[in-house]
Amino acid sequence: MKRVTGIGGIFFKTPDPKKTRVWYSKHLGFDTDDYGTSFEWKNNAKTPGFTAWSTFGEGSNYFGEGGQAFMINYRVADLEALIKVLKEEGVQVVKEIETYEYGKFAHILDCDGLRLELWEPCDEEFDKLISARTKPE
Repeated sequence: MKRVTGIGGIFFKTPDPKKTRVWYSKHLGFDTDDYGTSFEWKNNAKTPGFTAWSTFGEGSNYFGEGGQAFMINYRVADLEALIKVLKEEGVQVVKEIETYEYGKFAHILDCDGLRLELWEPCDEEFDKLISARTKPE
């Protein structure tokens, strides 16, 4: 069974998410909006895939309670099957599967207690969201 198929996103806390997004835009050329940015790539040189980059405020509890300052989102092929196997292996699931039009998400803890996000993407819907956000007005 395939487990992780790639990096789905990198999320981190910062004192001023907007300022940080502007800095990355200005100095590193990121095309940012209120959510961050996405890097498009081709999966098997055919279908598009995306890796998200996003900032969160220091007070965000999206990464769980405590001082975790970053979270990596891993793309997976079949989230429901993987969560079942991970539970059987004793991995702690801290946020059960949530489904959105652009994919399914769940959070687990690694062996060091770091929260990780697992994402079974629906890249076609994610592509529509990105296109809508980046269209000129």
